[in-house]
Amino acid sequence: MSENMLWFLIVGLIAGWLAGVLVKGGGFGLIGDLVVGVLGAFVGGWLFTTFGVAMGGGLFGSILVATIGAVVLLLIVRIIRRV
Repeated sequence: MSENMLWFLIVGLIAGWLAGVLVKGGGFGLIGDLVVGVLGAFVGGWLFTTFGVAMGGGLFGSILVATIGAVVLLLIVRIIRRV
């Protein structure tokens, strides 16, 4: 496994965990949080690009973007579950 992939998974895990904490009751366990965080990284990157928001690079910026994307993803999942 390359070092970049390892960092991507670590960022995804942290972002998924943070999103689970921010969206109460939205956590899915370790593996689920990792998946939500990784998918959230894509969602966050797409959102920030779409709205033209430039985020500073680095680990903190990556975690922030991924966490925002994961929160949005968890909120969408919560809405879909209610319907």
